[in-house]
Amino acid sequence: MLDTLKEACGVIGIFNHPDATQLTYLCLKALQHRGQEGAGIVTSDTQNHHIVRGEGLVDQVFNKQKLDTLLGIHAIGHVRYSTKGGKCLENVQPFLFRHHSGDFALCHNGNIVNSDILKNNLEAQGSLFQSTSDTEIMAHLFKKNYTDAQRFEIIKNSLNQLEGAFTFLLLTKKILYAMRDKHGLRPLSLGRLDNGGYIVASETCCFDILNATFIRDIEPGEVIGISLEELHTTHYSQNITHKMCAMEYIYFSRPDSQIESINVHNFRKQCGKVLAQKHPVANADLVIGVPDSSLSAAMGYASESKIPYELGLVKNKYVGRTFIEPTQILREHALKIKLSVVKAIVEGKKLVVVDDSIVRGNTSKNIIKLLRKAGAKEVHFRLASPPFSYPCFYGVDTSTFEELIAAKQSIEDVRKFIEADSLEYLTPDELLETQRTFNNGKSLCLACFTGKYPTKTNF
Repeated sequence: MLDTLKEACGVIGIFNHPDATQLTYLCLKALQHRGQEGAGIVTSDTQNHHIVRGEGLVDQVFNKQKLDTLLGIHAIGHVRYSTKGGKCLENVQPFLFRHHSGDFALCHNGNIVNSDILKNNLEAQGSLFQSTSDTEIMAHLFKKNYTDAQRFEIIKNSLNQLEGAFTFLLLTKKILYAMRDKHGLRPLSLGRLDNGGYIVASETCCFDILNATFIRDIEPGEVIGISLEELHTTHYSQNITHKMCAMEYIYFSRPDSQIESINVHNFRKQCGKVLAQKHPVANADLVIGVPDSSLSAAMGYASESKIPYELGLVKNKYVGRTFIEPTQILREHALKIKLSVVKAIVEGKKLVVVDDSIVRGNTSKNIIKLLRKAGAKEVHFRLASPPFSYPCFYGVDTSTFEELIAAKQSIEDVRKFIEADSLEYLTPDELLETQRTFNNGKSLCLACFTGKYPTKTNF
């Protein structure tokens, strides 16, 4: 999938390390795939907070001079794309809040689905918002609830007012708090650094680059507080479910990351194997994948079907955002900059093209057109996920039915639109069958495929 879904945001926390700023910066680069609109870091030297944030890619926001201003042994960082709230500097995280009871920084991955109600209530009580991001709501709840009570109780009371998918990192001068929604919709893991400090991250690929030791996933509904003296944990809700977003496995996460004890590459590869079992293509010559997130599934399809796997499409990893051009010809040229066909591989061949999903359909249609122009004899499209038929309200940029081709058209209609010789998807049951092969005792959120949402809020 190239220009269909945008990624979920990514968060990283480093606690008690002399190179906290540099480690956070490296992890943000590792999480760059989860957001390209903005990035930021807040550090603490235990006496003061320091902040740098900006719009653009990580290396566009940070340079050595700016990193040198981020003093401290604790840090949180964020890469962003916008769901709730627009694209502007005011919405770039982490946020830093000044308060007489103590300053703190906050960043967030996910989406608060009852944010409008909460924001209206808070404004009626006198709160003034500096951004349009739903992340700021948590900060206002945190401080509105502020009393002499334990800070853990304040955080728990605040979280119990939120509905949606979220992981939060909150950094005071001396404590790092990590929290995950009660449905476990977004991933968050805890690890140990080589000096005895801690790391908390959206994906475990960050642990690998820092040689950190994975401890465990933070549980749904859990709040962890890390100080120099202890690691304290509690739960803010007893109504816990395990509903990891299926798109974390299918598309969002890096293939080298582990989510709830399942390697993402292995999950995608197994999806491809099930896809080959349930939806074969007779007498095909080659299997090719759409870079990058579909390559693992294409390998699985090829392995199970015994059809050779080849590199038929090549993605240019160094192309940034390509602005929509005013004519169809220019749009096709823009796609070719991002994606090239290896003509010598596909010419005269009957192809099985494996992709992770179809959302709006235009990119799939253009890919098939490029393959046919390169001489492909037949193009059979296979999707390693079910039809994306329902809006997602948990941090994916598909909040209306109008954006989803499968919500309005049958599989046959979609096939005709993208001009494939055949089109098949995994079903929701087949996706769950894939997940069960890993036997981790967890389930998945399939709301974007089934319309069965795990949260209470009516959409």
